[in-house]
Amino acid sequence: MTKAPVDLAPAAVRLAVAIKRLRARWREAAWAGSTELPISQLAILQRLRTDGPATAAALAAAEHVSQQAIAQQVAALRDAQLVTTRRDPDDGRKALVSITKRGLKLFDAAAESRNAWLMRAIASQVPAKERAALAKAIELLERLAAADPGAE
Repeated sequence: MTKAPVDLAPAAVRLAVAIKRLRARWREAAWAGSTELPISQLAILQRLRTDGPATAAALAAAEHVSQQAIAQQVAALRDAQLVTTRRDPDDGRKALVSITKRGLKLFDAAAESRNAWLMRAIASQVPAKERAALAKAIELLERLAAADPGAE
């Protein structure tokens, strides 16, 4: 593993702290007035909403967690009637997890709340003349999120 230059350390720490704080604020805004879900469960709902039904193994791989962790999260989501499971028609030994209408409604309400908060925050904190810089920063963050530093 290649050691990062020392001068990048402060930037990495500042970025990590800023992302953590933004994520906390965003999450807080998402659940204003409703039942809060852990971020891990919200991520599963988002994945099922976007990609459709999936096996627990596929969810675990996509979320970079163990199958045991996914099984626990799916059980909690199923108990809350936010997902359902059914036999995989291609492999009866496996189950497919699907988001329910209730899960979609909860996810969409949370997404609307957090997006509304983020739009208000941008409008109040980022002047119009800095919005191009924000767009560039978002592009950089997307590249960082997709990076695989170990594959150099």
